[in-house]
Amino acid sequence: MAHSIWKDFPTTALKLDELKQYMFSLVALKNKPIQTKILELIGAGGKLLRPGYFYLFSSLGPNQDATKLQAGAAALELLHVATLIHDDVVDDSPLRRNVATIHTVYGQKNAIYAGDFLFTLYFKQVIQSASNMQDIAANADIMHAILDGELNQMQLNYNQKTTVEQYLTEIEGKTAKLFELACSQGARLSGSDAATIAIAHQIGKKIGLAYQIRDDVLDYTGNKKKTLKPTLEDVRQGVYTLPLILSLETDRSRLKHLLNQKNKMTAADAKGIQQIVIETGGTDRATELADQLTNEALTLIKQLPKKSVQTPLIDLTQLLLRRNQ
Repeated sequence: MAHSIWKDFPTTALKLDELKQYMFSLVALKNKPIQTKILELIGAGGKLLRPGYFYLFSSLGPNQDATKLQAGAAALELLHVATLIHDDVVDDSPLRRNVATIHTVYGQKNAIYAGDFLFTLYFKQVIQSASNMQDIAANADIMHAILDGELNQMQLNYNQKTTVEQYLTEIEGKTAKLFELACSQGARLSGSDAATIAIAHQIGKKIGLAYQIRDDVLDYTGNKKKTLKPTLEDVRQGVYTLPLILSLETDRSRLKHLLNQKNKMTAADAKGIQQIVIETGGTDRATELADQLTNEALTLIKQLPKKSVQTPLIDLTQLLLRRNQ
């Protein structure tokens, strides 16, 4: 059953339910324990935001080949899940979507191969959905940007001089590019014109940036039980996100000592950083930028050619990006 975020979007929810079953059918491994863990991760309550946006944007064009569109949606989610599996290895995360991560149960090698296996499924779905080389090239460009973003993040780890511009460049590669692909490919594979595809691309970028900034704010302010993510995880791993970057501009002296603990940082140190970031307005200022990007996305959505598509996109984007818990 689709995530509750889709309850007011029944047509898309039905497509996402069918998509999940389709992805289950694709995962066939001789190693049954790993197969079970992959299926568990796919079915563990993710929002399916990227394929959801893909389906909404696919309503813009005249080409409604259900098989090709399902393959396009599957490609997006398989790529996303593959990167999550690899991210969990890099970050040594014990849980993903409230489920034990593959490397925690079966080791790093099996997890890396599991992620690689999903990449092969992604490539197959890209080919199945593509109508021309441009469709394939769009996916190749996004993969390049995602990996470049991840490598850039590692380069910036523990860097107290990270700028807002560097942060935005990094999250554009890490997060926003996949939202860009979801929105633009939905428009492209359904046969929309070039102008509509370009608008969809910009909408996806702004939604992706706002979504990641919101997520980074929640790392400091969120309810762990509601977000299903450990708070303050990024700062402990040397990943300095926008709320902290903005607070460093305001109160570097208090933060410097705590951040210098690096991988020796205690829970008390992390809590101290959290308090300073909130007190100095880091989370509020980051939220303001997320709001600005959200409003820009909503303005662009209103430029799309179909009112019947604009309305659910506006409703979904407001629901997703106005979250505060």
